[in-house]
Amino acid sequence: MLLERLRADLHIARRALEAFIEREADVRRLSEASAMIVESLRAGGKVLAVGNGGSCADAGHFCEELTGRFRAERPALAAIACTDAGHLTCTANDYGYDAVFSRWIEALGRSGDVLVALSTSGNSTNIVRAVDAASERGMKVITLLGKGGGRLRGRADVEWVVEPGASERGVDVLQADRIQEIHMIILHSLVRAVELRMFGGE
Repeated sequence: MLLERLRADLHIARRALEAFIEREADVRRLSEASAMIVESLRAGGKVLAVGNGGSCADAGHFCEELTGRFRAERPALAAIACTDAGHLTCTANDYGYDAVFSRWIEALGRSGDVLVALSTSGNSTNIVRAVDAASERGMKVITLLGKGGGRLRGRADVEWVVEPGASERGVDVLQADRIQEIHMIILHSLVRAVELRMFGGE
């Protein structure tokens, strides 16, 4: 019984990835978003990334792939994820958790920078406020969402809303973990696309 349930979970993960690949617009957005990031980096800008919980870990992983290395040996790229415990706890204590990301963007965000915001629901108030702060500063915004996109749907320059494939419409099969798995594939693909654009002759 246990193995059957785990196998069923893996099939759901596979179908979610297949559904993403089949949506041509979702794949095309990888090119659009990577071009936006490269334009910012070449102009001396940077990437900022935010998320809660597992999405915070994904934001940190995305940025370290840019500042460190992914596949190619190349110069470090400017990217910062909002994962600093001092900032998060100080700001949450003084202003409330809804302000932890927007205050950080107020401090570090500049016109021409790019914000990458992750939210499996699209409804997290602190992420919504981060997008507001970025837009007010003339930053470009990329969102990775799920479950219909929530309050953040339609708010970004480039967005992904991870949803079930056609065979699962109306059935809540994409839990947050499945959405985050697709988000990480998107983030890895973005890093790959940025490297190819900047250093691979694309």
